[in-house]
Amino acid sequence: MVSFVNFVSLALILASTASAFPAYGSLAGLTREELDAVLPSLDFKLPAPPPPPLNYTGIKLINDAAHPWKAPGPDDIRGPCPGLNTLANHGYLPRSGIVSPAEIISGLQECYNMENKFASFITYAAHLVDGNIVTDLLSIGPTTPKTGPTPPAPATAGGLNSHQLFEGDASMTRADAFWGDNHSFNQTLFDELSSFMDKYGNGRYTWDVAKEFRYQRILDSMTANPTFSFIMPRYFTAYAEATFPINLFVDGRMTVNRSLSKEDTLGFFKANQFPDDWYRVGVPMTTENMTDLVNAHPVRPGANTNGVNTYEPDPTSADLSPDQFCLIYVNFINDNVKSLYPNPTGNLLKALNINLQRFYDSIADQCPGQQQFPYGKPQ
Repeated sequence: MVSFVNFVSLALILASTASAFPAYGSLAGLTREELDAVLPSLDFKLPAPPPPPLNYTGIKLINDAAHPWKAPGPDDIRGPCPGLNTLANHGYLPRSGIVSPAEIISGLQECYNMENKFASFITYAAHLVDGNIVTDLLSIGPTTPKTGPTPPAPATAGGLNSHQLFEGDASMTRADAFWGDNHSFNQTLFDELSSFMDKYGNGRYTWDVAKEFRYQRILDSMTANPTFSFIMPRYFTAYAEATFPINLFVDGRMTVNRSLSKEDTLGFFKANQFPDDWYRVGVPMTTENMTDLVNAHPVRPGANTNGVNTYEPDPTSADLSPDQFCLIYVNFINDNVKSLYPNPTGNLLKALNINLQRFYDSIADQCPGQQQFPYGKPQ
């Protein structure tokens, strides 16, 4: 009788989970039982192909009359990435914050002139671990809006707020997940960044500021966060996010000594808003100068292993050496994706293979012959 009661209870919980699971809720890491409950409630959508490169890649007015800034509504979702939040606030992404990979790639290219293959690389990587690959939707923040009832677990997990995948420790303006809120703008951290702008950049965000503040935030987490982790893929995204304010947020008409004013830095990071009369950069960009940040204060990928101040390098994690780029891809597929989806079947497997192929296509020229097939080659 007890076992029957437990079975009925489990069935009711799984049924409740399925009915509340949003179409954009991440499927990554769900158990077989949870997947069996959720997947029948989702409509499979064949993923749209990634957009091609832009026809015109010069400077362009982005903060125009057709894309006014609007504060997000109570049910609109925003997350830890100021760049994506800004695109949603200006309508270059759906203002709801629920997007498809193709929409993200289009927005990154159109507004920031992000190079096509790099935009695809970071988008499909995020989608594979944070999105709903069956419905081809991704939340740029958590998978629940700010208002309304909170659905039962696992529907509250996932989205770009998922910790230690793309979002991670030592963010420049967001607190570590150990402290609770890993996605909201943190004024204390911005005040610290502001002081570094005064000290190293004459009040502006410059490469010297990026080098010093990136390192300081790593030290902050080493000494205060007992669970601090700084391995791939977070190792990559942490340094990339420090390059974006100069590579992507500076007005494209500034071509010499590119830097960002304190006012505009605050606008992007807090208000998630393009400056008035703002033009995108005039050439396609990736993570230019990222290795300069790493080399200024070298820190190996690693983690605190036994509380604060116990940071140890992790020899299994790739770093940002040029000869290890393909290892980043290989480890991401076999360590992250495979662990989140150990035994996919049906439409889930079909969607995984499509997204895995598009992810590899974005770096195939750099990593020829190194494509990974964690579930075997598709038939």
